[in-house]
Amino acid sequence: MAEISDAARAAATLLHRLLRERSATVATAESLTGGLIGAALTDIPGASVTYRGGVVCYATDVKESLLGVHHDLLHRHGAVHPDVAIQLALGARELLAATYGLAVTGVAGPDPQDGWPVGTVFLGFASPEGTGATELPLGGSRAQIRRVTTEQALRLLSARVARSTSE
Repeated sequence: MAEISDAARAAATLLHRLLRERSATVATAESLTGGLIGAALTDIPGASVTYRGGVVCYATDVKESLLGVHHDLLHRHGAVHPDVAIQLALGARELLAATYGLAVTGVAGPDPQDGWPVGTVFLGFASPEGTGATELPLGGSRAQIRRVTTEQALRLLSARVARSTSE
C-alpha cells in the first residue's frame, strides 16, 4: 500500500476541520487513486464524524451500476472525462448521504486510456451549492500521479468547503 504523504495528511486534517465547523460530511468515489483519498481521510483521528465512506470504482461498469454515471456518457467519452468525475461525485454524495462528494478519474499509466495521455486527471465535486470538475495535467510515475491526485483532490474540496456558507 502506498504511504500517505505529509501533504495529504495536512490536507485531510484541514478538510476534516472545515467540515466539522459546518456540521458537514464527505463521501468519495475513487478510480485511479484506488482508495488513497479514503486512506488519507481515515488516517486522521475523529474522521468518522465527517467522512461517510467511499467507493473504489476502478472498473467502468461499476461507475455506471453503483454510482449512476450515465451509460451514454461512458460509451461516448470513456471513463476519463470531466462529466464522469462530476457524476461520480454526485453518485458518492447520494449513495452515502453526504453533504459533499469528491471524485477522481484519470490515467495513472503506464498506457494512455480513452484517448487521454498518462497524467490526465479529473477531480469532481458535488456540494449543496452545485458541482464542478477540474483537470490536473500531471507528470511523473504512476505512484507520483496517484499521490499528487490525492493531495490535490483534498485541497480542492477544502477550498470549496471553505467558500461555502455554514449550514
